[in-house]
Amino acid sequence: MLTIIFGVSVFVEIFGHTELNDDYAIVHTYPAGYVNGISKRNCTSDNAIIDKLLNGTGYSKFRVPSDTGVDVSVEFWMETVNTIDELSNDFEMDLYINEIWLDPALNFEHLFPCKQNLSLGYQVLERLWTPNSNFINSKTASILASPFPNILLVLYRNGTIWVNYRVRVKGPCFMDLSNFPMDVQTCNLIYESQEVRMRWNPAAENPVAVTGRILLPDYNLIGIKNFIKAMPYPAGMWDELHLELTFERRAVWYFMQAYLPTYFTIFISWVSFALGSHAIPARTMLLVNALLAMIFQFGNIMRNLPRVSYIKAIDIWMLGAMSFIFCSLIELAIIGYKVKDNGTGKKKPIICKRKIDETIDASPKGLCAYEKRFMFPVERCELSWRPSPLSCRRWTPDEIDKISSVIFPASFAIFNIVYWSVFGKFSSPNYVAQ
Repeated sequence: MLTIIFGVSVFVEIFGHTELNDDYAIVHTYPAGYVNGISKRNCTSDNAIIDKLLNGTGYSKFRVPSDTGVDVSVEFWMETVNTIDELSNDFEMDLYINEIWLDPALNFEHLFPCKQNLSLGYQVLERLWTPNSNFINSKTASILASPFPNILLVLYRNGTIWVNYRVRVKGPCFMDLSNFPMDVQTCNLIYESQEVRMRWNPAAENPVAVTGRILLPDYNLIGIKNFIKAMPYPAGMWDELHLELTFERRAVWYFMQAYLPTYFTIFISWVSFALGSHAIPARTMLLVNALLAMIFQFGNIMRNLPRVSYIKAIDIWMLGAMSFIFCSLIELAIIGYKVKDNGTGKKKPIICKRKIDETIDASPKGLCAYEKRFMFPVERCELSWRPSPLSCRRWTPDEIDKISSVIFPASFAIFNIVYWSVFGKFSSPNYVAQ
């Protein structure tokens, strides 16, 4: 390998320098010791060019490059999204910010440079005019340093400047948890400068690009939207570059931690219907433990969520599930009352519908109720009753359990159909298809 590299170096030094275009076709071939048709001995070094541009021409970083305004092309390269916090309603992201503009005062074609462009450090950027752009809605924003500030400055021969910053920014998210945990959240950033005309880079196929896979424990990035707005200010119209990120929550974890245990708890509560009316203590312990487990599980989920003034989808689910277990306890109380009632052997009065046929016959042997009330003498009073068939009957505890074993599952199935139709992922009004 070293022999090949040495041979190529010797070939270039002996036979000259060759320029290739993007298709690897030969454009120019210069003799050895020449760059861009200029002898290496006669070309100007990078340090000399910077010294002449900034020190010998009266250049000022406080002067706008053009009196008619400066057009700045912007690109974002998204590196990673670190966190999305529901409690503070924000997200944190690392990205590269690319700004490109033309500064005619930095044209160095006439200085016979040795290179087509100059790659400079962040120290030189502090001596140049910059657009003074920033994120106007961010909570925090800083240029990363590892260990030096991550800034790339490239100066082209015609005075075009390309600056690349590696930035960590924390921006707002408009959290709407009404559909939690099948919710879709939107986070945005606004990039602005009051001195220039901001534009998304028209030469880029995608001015907001993702450099790699963005993986989050709770969310999937399902949408990236960028647009520009002209906002009126007292000083005039300013351009705002908007970046909107749409995240879909990964509901699998919540299904495993909340929904699936709830299904199991409700199914276990239905076992009490099959234990019979003589296992009242066992059925009571089963249902009470199921209800307590549901309450504990609900509190554990809500502990990590912000307090909001509206009802979430998970709230409706947990309250509905607890209602089914509570109704099972009510059914058990009815069974216990029936068992106790049958065990005493006393017949309680039953309100039923009877057809009553009254015959009043006066008799000297006694007085009827009418005679006692109205105080008039009658010869004979007789009251007779004709019994008629009863129109109602008592349900036994076993029959109540049998009916409940059908009504409860059917009601829970209807509840599931309505719930998932309203709060399912694809029914969400904020859902954005990938």
